[in-house]
Amino acid sequence: MKKIGVIGGLSWISTAEYYRRINELVQERLGGVHSADLVLASVDRQDYVDAVIERRDEAAAGGIVLTAARSLEAAGADFIVISCNDAHRFVPMMEAELSIPFLHIADAAAGAILARGQKTVALIGVRKTMEDTFYSDRLAAHGIATIVPEEEERAYLHQSIFDELVKDVFLDATRARYADLASSLQARGAEGVVLACTEIPLLIGEKDTEVPLYATTEIHCRAAVDMALAETP
Repeated sequence: MKKIGVIGGLSWISTAEYYRRINELVQERLGGVHSADLVLASVDRQDYVDAVIERRDEAAAGGIVLTAARSLEAAGADFIVISCNDAHRFVPMMEAELSIPFLHIADAAAGAILARGQKTVALIGVRKTMEDTFYSDRLAAHGIATIVPEEEERAYLHQSIFDELVKDVFLDATRARYADLASSLQARGAEGVVLACTEIPLLIGEKDTEVPLYATTEIHCRAAVDMALAETP
């Protein structure tokens, strides 16, 4: 079994879900009381948010994530998983600094989208994930087109994530609004919706809407376990 390195803390809510699901999936695959060979570097979200939002200092934000990645490499991780969609914008920079690979969440999402035979999806998450191109470009490399919500919708999504979801607050009214948005995005041409924030799947699932959803936390965890348990060539 390969050692999984997890960068967490962005937020602790989704990080806890990563730890739980990775270990559940390993036990399902191997039986008995097996658990994952895993090392976690958990950063202080407030430091990251201060850099990104307050100071608009992308270099500082990237440095926080890179420091965590280096600690995982030093701890013997064979590959790295970041339990946060938007922090994947730093992966190209970090790949040049480390000798171990990253399991990119957008690549894992692309695999799930293509397995379902879809080619156009909506992308919801925080502003950087929706408005920058690091995520949509990665999906485009797999032949997948993306639709992003309108400005007012993006503002709502971003604020609800920051004010509620990362604080472990999941409200029925918010869930209903996300479900309505999923239906609206489908009407605009999206075959499915990528839940491109690792807290969103804790709020809404396919039981809440008829629109196909791509829960990136679950998809990423499954891909991590596949990678950890793959036979070395």
